[in-house]
Amino acid sequence: MPVKKEKQPMREQDPKERIKNFREVPLGYTKEQAVEEAKRCLQCKDAPCMQGCPVGIEIPAFIESIKEGRFEDAINEIREKNSLPSVTGRVCPYEVQCEGVCTLGKIGEPVAIGRLERFVADLERKKGIRAPKKAKPTGKKVAVVGSGPAGLTCASDLAKKGHEIVVFEALHEPGGVLLYGIPEFRLPKKILHNEIDHIKQLDVQIREDIVIGKTLTVTDLLEKFDAIFIGTGAGLPMWMGIPGENLNGVYSANEFLTRVNLMKAYKFPEYGTPIEIGDRVATIGAGNVAMDCARTALRLGAKKSYIIYRRSREEAPARAEEIEHAEQEGVIFRFLTLPTKYTGDDQGHVRRMECLKMELGEPDESGRRRPIAIEGSEFTLDIDTVIVAIGQRPNPLIPQTTRDLEITKWGTIKTDESGRTSMKGVFAGGDIATGAATVILAMGAGKRAAESIDEYLRKNVT
Repeated sequence: MPVKKEKQPMREQDPKERIKNFREVPLGYTKEQAVEEAKRCLQCKDAPCMQGCPVGIEIPAFIESIKEGRFEDAINEIREKNSLPSVTGRVCPYEVQCEGVCTLGKIGEPVAIGRLERFVADLERKKGIRAPKKAKPTGKKVAVVGSGPAGLTCASDLAKKGHEIVVFEALHEPGGVLLYGIPEFRLPKKILHNEIDHIKQLDVQIREDIVIGKTLTVTDLLEKFDAIFIGTGAGLPMWMGIPGENLNGVYSANEFLTRVNLMKAYKFPEYGTPIEIGDRVATIGAGNVAMDCARTALRLGAKKSYIIYRRSREEAPARAEEIEHAEQEGVIFRFLTLPTKYTGDDQGHVRRMECLKMELGEPDESGRRRPIAIEGSEFTLDIDTVIVAIGQRPNPLIPQTTRDLEITKWGTIKTDESGRTSMKGVFAGGDIATGAATVILAMGAGKRAAESIDEYLRKNVT
């Protein structure tokens, strides 16, 4: 029987309806769709899909279980390596990782690995997630700083090995960038909370409202814990440094999404924490965060939501699915456009954006074609809100307050491949060590660090 070349389509909210709400856009597979999609898997002996997975999931095995209707076996297989399957099944860039190297992709569309992962994770959640197995207590204590994807993964893996884990979170809810940085319509909060509750079943303690580097230092933690993992992410916004960035109505993507997500501005007036949004919103950048901002602006009432990007669509770093969703919802893309100045009214509120048109030259160090300004191409765009989404830098607080911690010239914590830092017993991973990257890469770093910490505790700590 010939293999189907196309993926099973996934149901979605209609674009005209979804821009009026914050409910999830993709609606997931039915059991029948999941089984049919699983049948497309070629069960390759060399399993290139596994090589493309940063956390090493046994992908052919879990897909085979779905094909045979053994859904519980499928999710158990995933959870052997992945502590957050409901999350990664939604936000992982699988099209350039596991699906990107799928053999079937050579003759058609790759197997929908991400959608299948989401399906069994959602099915498990509806039935009720059982407490994970854990080893006998080792008597060792580990402090995990930050409850984002790297921290949660490291905490979960170490707890399963029998170590006592305490997670320190600076904000009043755990989840890190998963909570404050990803909109409700892409990752519903109840799903994230459910995954965190699953990790808590391993007796992982999470202590909120504690800022390591201020409330306590790394040195303080070393007095009470046998090892430390730092996973504080990349929470420092980047700016372009052009005139007018200090005007009212100009946000960093970090501030904008945090206000909407963590302060629940998307539930106004149920929550009295609205965010000011104008009729004409311009988001600078074309990554996944920029798409999140532009799509959120529409849901908050913007009449026009622009993406302003200095390169072309082909160079845009956002996932193709995110760009397509934004286009479906009416986001206006202004490619090959560079903002040069913001001007405001008498009240100090942004009202216009001066821009230059660009053309592409030869590739630069990023591998993408370098944008070059076209002389005499200046023009003005009327806007009343700007969201700058051009990237984030590592959170500098811990590196600045920990004298013996070696950092790189980019402000990241210097580590080896296993997450070891220059301080004995201190490990790090995720965006604080690599710079801003993806959720699944941070999780992979958390897993590697957990293995290294476990080895360190068993060999070096008595």
